[in-house]
This record gives sequence, structure tokens and C-alpha cells, in this order.
Amino acid sequence: MDDLQKYVLNQPLPTEAFFTLVETTAKLVAVSEKYWQSKGLNGARIRILVEIAKQGGSILPSELASIIGVTKANISLLLTPIEKDGYISRASDAADGRKTVISLTGKGEALLEEHLPENRQGVGERMQRLEPQEIHQLMGLLRKLTRE
Repeated sequence: MDDLQKYVLNQPLPTEAFFTLVETTAKLVAVSEKYWQSKGLNGARIRILVEIAKQGGSILPSELASIIGVTKANISLLLTPIEKDGYISRASDAADGRKTVISLTGKGEALLEEHLPENRQGVGERMQRLEPQEIHQLMGLLRKLTRE
């Protein structure tokens, strides 16, 4: 047990910071997820819709998979229930008919327009525990961590 304890307690500062970041992120995501659950919705599916919206309403499945961090094989499984609910549609790519494009439907856009403002407000309220300068500093530090 002593060997195990050194990996769960008294970590070097960078490792401790990483796990603090992970735990904090999980708690903040839970704020958003609680909202979606209260509306009978799934936060992971909403994230997919948001990512499609960020791309102008259409995206290739492979690009979406890369953005949300899943394999190309898993993206189809994630998209099927969203398509069945009528929030997205799939069609052949006009530029390359061998490819499929995923697009938000009017129903998908309406869902986001109805719920994103309140969801974003709840998340924003939690983030307002930081001063604006602290938020800018945090954003800069997070960008630094994700640079390759």
C-alpha cells in the first residue's frame, strides 16, 4: 500500500495541478450537465450540436470526431440517436459525394437557441467567482497548456 500511496498522495506540484484542473473541470461540467438533465437532455449530445453550430451548421463526421476527441468509428454511434431525434441530418457532400456531411436541422437550431442562453448563464455565474483579470489569466494559462 505504501507504493500506491505515493501515486495518490503528495504528488509533485505539476501533477497535483493537473489533477486539480481535472477535478475542477468535472465539477464545472456537472453544473452544465445538471441543467441539461433538468430539461430531459443529454449534455454530451448537446456538445455535439454546439460543435456543429460552431462550424456554421455543417461538418464532416471525421472533423467532428477530431474536435470532440472520439474515434471515427465511434462518431457514427454518437450521431445516430441525435439524428433519430431530428436534431441533425446526414447528406452526401456536394464537393465529394463519397463523403457525408452532418448538418443541424431547424429542430436542432431551435433546441440550442432555446436552451443555450440559460445554460451559459448558469456556467457563467460559477465562473464569475473569478475577477475578469483572473479569467483572462486562466484562459492564457490554459491556452499555453494546449499549445503543441
